[in-house]
Amino acid sequence: MAERVIPLVDQRAHTLAATVPVQPVPATGLLGDALGRPLRDLRISVTDRCNFRCSYCMPKEVFDKDYPYLPHASLLTFEEITRVARQFVAHGVRKIRLTGGEPLLRKNIEVLMEQLAALRTVDGAPLDITLTTNGSLLARKASALKAAGLQRVTVSLDGLDDAVFRGMNDVDFPVTDVLAGIDAARAAGLGPVKINMVVKRGTNDHEILPMARHFKGTGMVLRFIEYMDVGATNGWRMDEVLPSAEVVQRIQAELPLVPLEHNAPGETAQRWGYADGSGEIGVISSVTQAFCGDCNRARLSTEGQLYLCLFATQGHDLRALVRGGASDADLASAIGHIWQGRSDRYSQLRSALAPDTGTGARRVEMSYIGG
Repeated sequence: MAERVIPLVDQRAHTLAATVPVQPVPATGLLGDALGRPLRDLRISVTDRCNFRCSYCMPKEVFDKDYPYLPHASLLTFEEITRVARQFVAHGVRKIRLTGGEPLLRKNIEVLMEQLAALRTVDGAPLDITLTTNGSLLARKASALKAAGLQRVTVSLDGLDDAVFRGMNDVDFPVTDVLAGIDAARAAGLGPVKINMVVKRGTNDHEILPMARHFKGTGMVLRFIEYMDVGATNGWRMDEVLPSAEVVQRIQAELPLVPLEHNAPGETAQRWGYADGSGEIGVISSVTQAFCGDCNRARLSTEGQLYLCLFATQGHDLRALVRGGASDADLASAIGHIWQGRSDRYSQLRSALAPDTGTGARRVEMSYIGG
C-alpha cells in the first residue's frame, strides 16, 4: 500500500482580489458563467472550526491544538454574510446552505438564520434554506433553528457501528448522540432529513447495508458519497474510493432499487428508490462520474472568499469590498463579473490533469468551504 503523505500547507492565503468591473454587471437573476451555467446555489461556511477530526476532512495530524484558526475579527459578521447573500440572490440564487467546519459551533447562528430567511428570490419567493451538520449539537439546537427559519437539515453520519463511528470522527464521539440529533430534527419539522455517508473502502464500506436497512422506510434520504480528493490534508488515495456503482450493487442485492429522476437541475445525487416504495437513497459520484456540466453552486468562505468550485485553488476576496465601502451595486457587479468568468470543471478534467507533486497551488480544504 502506498505511503500516506499529508502536506502541511495553509491554503487560506491564496486569494484573488475581487474588483468592480468597469462595465457593470447588473443583477437581473439571469447570470451565467463562461459555460452557460446559471448561479442558483450558494453554500456559506460560517466557521472554520469543528469538534470532529474526521480523517477525510480535518485530520488530527494537521488540525491539532496548535492549529491557527481564523481570528473572530476575520470572520464575516452575520450582517455582512446577509448583505453578500442578498447580492447573490439578486443574481438568481434560490438555495442557501450553511456549512462549516461545524456550523452549529458558530455562536447565535439562529440570528443569521432569521436574517437569511427574510431574503426573497428575484420573483419574490422564499429561499430554500438548509444546513449541513455533524449532528453533535443538533438535539439542543433543532427547535430554535426551525423557529428561526431553517427548513431542512443534512446530517453527516459515516456508520452506525459505534466503534467505527468513533474511529472515523477521531474524538470518540458516540453515534447515539448523533442519532438523537437526527430524531430531534425530525421532531422539529426539519425534513425531509438527509443523511450523508462518506464511504471509504476498507474503513466503513461494511456499514453500507446496515445504514440502508436502518433508514429504509423512515422518510429520511440516505446518500452515499465517494471519498473525494478535496484539499491537501486528507491523504487521499484512489484505492480508498468505492465507486457509487458498487454501492448501488451491494444494496440492490438485498434491497431492490429502481432509478428515479432528478429533482432539480444541478442536483449532485443520482436518486434510487426502493422497489417496494419505502423511500429512496442517493449516490454522489464525485470521483467516478463528473457532474460539472450543470454545476450551479458558488461557495463563500467564513471570511468572505468566493470559491467557484469545491476543488478550487484560489478564492476571490469579497470581504475587502464589503469592508472597503463598496455599494451594493458594486458588490453585485463584482460577483457577477467573477461568475461570468467561471469555467471550472475539475471533476471532468481530473484524469487528464498532471499529478499533484506538491509544488503548485493546492486545492482549498473542505473544512474551510464546506462540502
